[in-house]
Amino acid sequence: MSTATKSLVSESKDIERAVALIHLGARLQVLESETDLSYEKLLRLYKEVAGKSPSKGQLPFSTDWFLSWQPNIHASLYANIAGYLDKTVALDSIEVVMKAYQLYAEQMQICGIEPLLSFTRAWRLSKFMAANMLVRTRCTCCGGHFVTDPYENARYYVCGLCKPPARAGKGRAAGGLRLA
Repeated sequence: MSTATKSLVSESKDIERAVALIHLGARLQVLESETDLSYEKLLRLYKEVAGKSPSKGQLPFSTDWFLSWQPNIHASLYANIAGYLDKTVALDSIEVVMKAYQLYAEQMQICGIEPLLSFTRAWRLSKFMAANMLVRTRCTCCGGHFVTDPYENARYYVCGLCKPPARAGKGRAAGGLRLA
């Protein structure tokens, strides 16, 4: 196979991947990171597929968002799905992120809960976990694995479901869990 053919095949795969990422709600920076397509080509593709210009601004970079009560529950569900897929299915890292996010979104829809985790946040969470900036820690009460700071004392860790904060579940926020 010649290099011209390889580059066409490679570009075709990148375009397919970019379209799938756009459908999942990925920001332009994610597309740039996960494909070899030029910025101009990605911009045109984004406008064509999404029917609008991409969101502007920087991607979220703080690990703090994933550690607050409700986002942590959503992030932990996603992280557990991604961890399972990574161990059991032969996929590229971005494909694991895509499949795990699809499964997470399906679960939220089935439960009638608005997903708090956007695709871009799920992608960022995967990057944080790959860099060990966030890890999964086992809850000493329920045995579930939850996204935590790597310096969390695992011996005494209790998750936000077993020991919710005082005002947890009282609001009507989108994606909100309600405690009885």
